[in-house]
Amino acid sequence: MSEEFAEPTVVRDRRRIDPETGAVRAEPGEPAEQGDQQAQQQSQQQAPTVGGPDDGAADAALEAAQAQAAERLEELQRLNAEYVNYRKRVDRDRDVARNTALASVAEALLPVLDDVHLARQHGDLTGPFVAIADKLEATLTRFGLVRYGENGEPFDPAVHEALMHSHSDEHEVATCVQVLQPGYRFGERILRPARVAVADPQG
Repeated sequence: MSEEFAEPTVVRDRRRIDPETGAVRAEPGEPAEQGDQQAQQQSQQQAPTVGGPDDGAADAALEAAQAQAAERLEELQRLNAEYVNYRKRVDRDRDVARNTALASVAEALLPVLDDVHLARQHGDLTGPFVAIADKLEATLTRFGLVRYGENGEPFDPAVHEALMHSHSDEHEVATCVQVLQPGYRFGERILRPARVAVADPQG
């Protein structure tokens, strides 16, 4: 067959989507409006929906994050409370150790204080020793040492030690009529009870 009678080659583009415009082509014999409706339906099917499975996963992740944050906050609060209690315990132990040490020093100085007290009562404390004794007693008092025991105060076996007993119509209760040796306490701790002579009421 010669080239003069050859049929020309015809290429038909049967693609549904126009590569240049992106529009959906109508099938042969199909109205163009129907092709547009099909294109809209396809685009709606491909578009992501709101409130689908992805939202449920996001809510679960948010709840998990909130639960973890609450747990971390609770741990932090517990650690803070433990630290506060630890600080209080350390401070309390430090105060106890300090007071114990001071009380031990004061107790060791009681014989010296007794000599100073007797010398002052008998008028033997004179000259520069007066100033030294006053400074010693003032320093111990500032740290918490207290001397107690007075004639006429009710007898209390918790703070007094009765060395002598007598009976008298002048007192309705047991009374310290003479302080033989003053007592000393440091804070709430009795270092030495006051040694006294006690007059009991007549039975």
